[in-house]
Amino acid sequence: MNDAPSLLHAFTPRHVRVELPSGHRFPMTKYDLLAERLQAEGWRLTPSPSVSWERLAAVHEATYLAAVRGVALDARAERRLGFPQSPALVTRSLVSTGGTVAALERALERGLGVHLAGGTHHAFADRGEGFCVFNDLVVAARALQRRAPRILVVDLDVHQGNGTAELAHDDPDLVTYSVHGARNYPFQKARSDLDRALPDGVDDDGYLAVVASDVPRLLDQYAPTAVLYQGGVDVIDGDRFGRMALTIDGVAARDRLVADACAQRCIPLAYTLGGGYHRDVLVTVEAHRRGIEALHAAWLAAWPASAAPVTGVASQASDAC
Repeated sequence: MNDAPSLLHAFTPRHVRVELPSGHRFPMTKYDLLAERLQAEGWRLTPSPSVSWERLAAVHEATYLAAVRGVALDARAERRLGFPQSPALVTRSLVSTGGTVAALERALERGLGVHLAGGTHHAFADRGEGFCVFNDLVVAARALQRRAPRILVVDLDVHQGNGTAELAHDDPDLVTYSVHGARNYPFQKARSDLDRALPDGVDDDGYLAVVASDVPRLLDQYAPTAVLYQGGVDVIDGDRFGRMALTIDGVAARDRLVADACAQRCIPLAYTLGGGYHRDVLVTVEAHRRGIEALHAAWLAAWPASAAPVTGVASQASDAC
């Protein structure tokens, strides 16, 4: 018998506050609003732990880490990052990255890990860009490489995960897949293992057809030990930086599609929030919430939720993992 509440769990960095200047375009409030909404619905939230500087050093260059740690980025680097520097931003970036490591670790133990932040896919080895200080996806993959030797990053944010693609370029065991806007930031794209650049205005049907074709095939082709999922909701119609036209129902269907494909193959899935910049922050929050609920529903359908670790699940039900 499934114990549904046992998978109603997520990591959140809401215990670390960052105050941005009035009118700043980054919607920092979405993280707290989403956490509050899920908690009210019965989710158990755990504070995201800090990642260690040693784990960051496996991905990022020492000079960059020293500048971030010392709140000493130069003016050009700070503009490229998009955030004003502060000690609070450093601490928040550590827990935002550590939460993804923890979510991947939980996924390897339980089948599903959820982090209500992360997906900072524009961070490179030597710099941050586009509101991304550290690349949590690659840091998590490196940190747990012994337990998950091959990882597929499924990046469905409207913006290409250029930092992730570059960091993974020479690693055959870190596979990158990105579906993004062809005419959107970053305007100079990196090269993922598979890129799908979609036109402005793409709707639910056009978008979902691409994902439904690609994701099962990639899972079968690469047989990853785990999937890191960047589920940005800046694909929805009305997002300030998106240019696509998906509905909230379409985002939920997208997330369910990814989760179903992984669950059917018993591949652990770790979810990160990614972007979302709708003019109404509550629309962004609802899109994230619906997507997370879709992930949860998919895993309940395939995995006995009370079973842990994952390696012991198959013995409990012939038609489950």
